[in-house]
Amino acid sequence: MVSHVMKKELATDLSISPVIVGLWQVADLERNGIPLNPDESAKALENYYREGLTSFDMADHYGSAEIIAGVFNKQYAKGGAQLFTKWVPSPGLVSRQQVKTAVEKSLTRLQTECIDLLQFHAWNYADPAWLDSLFWLQELKDEGYIRHLGVTNFDTAHLLVAIKSGIQLATNQICYSLLDQRASGQMTQVCLTNNIKLLAFGTVAGGFLSEKWLNQPEPIINETLTWSQMKYKRFIDASGGWQKFQYLLQQLNAIALENKTSIATLASRFILDQPAVGAVIIGARLGKAEHILENKKLHSFRLDDSSKNKIEKAISTLTKISGDCGDEYRKPPFLTASGDLSHHISSMPPPYPSVIGSDGRTKALSGTIWEDLAGFSRAIKKGNRILISGTTATHGTRLIGGSDPVAQMHFVIDKIEGAIQSLGGSLKEVVRTRIYIKNMNDWEVLARVHGERFKDIQPANTMIKAELIGNEYLVEMEAEAIINE
Repeated sequence: MVSHVMKKELATDLSISPVIVGLWQVADLERNGIPLNPDESAKALENYYREGLTSFDMADHYGSAEIIAGVFNKQYAKGGAQLFTKWVPSPGLVSRQQVKTAVEKSLTRLQTECIDLLQFHAWNYADPAWLDSLFWLQELKDEGYIRHLGVTNFDTAHLLVAIKSGIQLATNQICYSLLDQRASGQMTQVCLTNNIKLLAFGTVAGGFLSEKWLNQPEPIINETLTWSQMKYKRFIDASGGWQKFQYLLQQLNAIALENKTSIATLASRFILDQPAVGAVIIGARLGKAEHILENKKLHSFRLDDSSKNKIEKAISTLTKISGDCGDEYRKPPFLTASGDLSHHISSMPPPYPSVIGSDGRTKALSGTIWEDLAGFSRAIKKGNRILISGTTATHGTRLIGGSDPVAQMHFVIDKIEGAIQSLGGSLKEVVRTRIYIKNMNDWEVLARVHGERFKDIQPANTMIKAELIGNEYLVEMEAEAIINE
C-alpha cells in the first residue's frame, strides 16, 4: 500500500512527489567496480515508494542506477513511479543516431517505452554540438520516446538560448542550497517567465547540513569521504570555509529546535519554498542510510516567515558562490568530488575543424552556409593573432535564439569563443570586438550581454548601428585575439 502524499505538477501530464529520490550515490557505492544486486536494490527503493516518494532521478552514468530503477518500477511499483534520467554525452561531435542509441539504451535499462523526463548536460557551450543534441532530442520527444525534456546544470544564458531556439524544456536540474544561492537571481526570473521548473539537488550538501557535523572538526577531502561529501566540502570552502559553516549550522540548529525538526529538513524545505523550484532531490544510499521518514516530513512541514527571515540572515554571512549555475562543471574552480573533471571527461576536443594553409595561416570553419557561399573562414590564425569574421546567430542552416536579441548575442559569442578555441586560444585573449546591431532599441541589452561575457577581459569595443544582411539577424559581431603561445 502506497502512503498518500500531495503531488506537485511538474509539467502537463507529469505529477510528481516534490521530494525526488536521487540515485547518484549508486555510482559511489559501486566505485569498487562491483555492481549492486539489482533485485535487492530495487527492493530498497520500494520502501521509498510505499511512503509516497514515488519520483526517482538518475543518469546514464550513475553506475547501474537505471537498471535498478527499471527492475523496481516493473516488479514493485507496477509502472506507477516517475523515472527521470539524464544523458551526459562526451564532448565533441554527435550524430542523430548516437542520440537515438543513447535514448534507446536508457529505455531498455528502465524497462519502459517512454522516458518521463530526459535531462541533457552540455560540457562546452562554445561547441554547438550541444544544440544539435537538443534538436535531435526534441525530435525523439515528438516521436514519443520522451515525455518531457529537461536540462541539467545549465546556466541562465544557455537555458534562454535553448528556449528561444524552440526547444521545449520543462526543467533545469541545478545545485541550489543554503550554501549555493546562484539560482536565486536571473535563473529564477528566466524560469518563471518561461514556465521552467528548477529541480534542486545538494539541498543537504551531502549530509553536511545536519546535526552530525555541528561543532565537529573540519574533515579533509580524501577517499574516506563519500563522493558527495568530497564535492560539498568544496562548496563549503568556496562559501567561506569551515568556521563560517559552523556558524551557519549553529544558527540553523536553533531555528530547527524552534520548529521541532532537523537541520536537514529545514534546509531542504527552505529551498523547496523558493520561486520556480518544482522539487528537491534527496540522495539515497541504498541499504545504508535511508532517512525515508525524515524526507517524507518535507511534504507536510512548513516554515513561517520568521524562520525564513532568520535563515536568510544566517546565509547572508557566507561568501557567495561565484558565477552561474553549472559553472562548477565548466570552469575553475571545479566544485566536483575530484576538484577537476577527471571523473567525468578525458579531453575537450576543438569545436570546429581547422585547416593549415601553405602560407602558414590556419583556418577555422564553423560550417554555416555563408562561409561556402561568400568564400570566407570563421576565423584565421596568423602568428599569434586570431581574426574572427563577422558572426551571426547561425548554426548550419538554423537561426539560433529566435527573435530574442539577448539569446542571439550569447550564441554569437559562443561561436566566436568556439573559433578561438579551435585555433588554440581562449576568450580571455580577445583584445578587440565590434558589434553591429540592427535595432537601436537593442543597444543596451546587447551591451549588457557583452559586459557579462567580457567583464573580466574588457577588450577594446565598438558598437555600430548597421543594416544587417538577413532580416532575421539582430546582431553581428567580429573579434580579434592575441594568444600567448
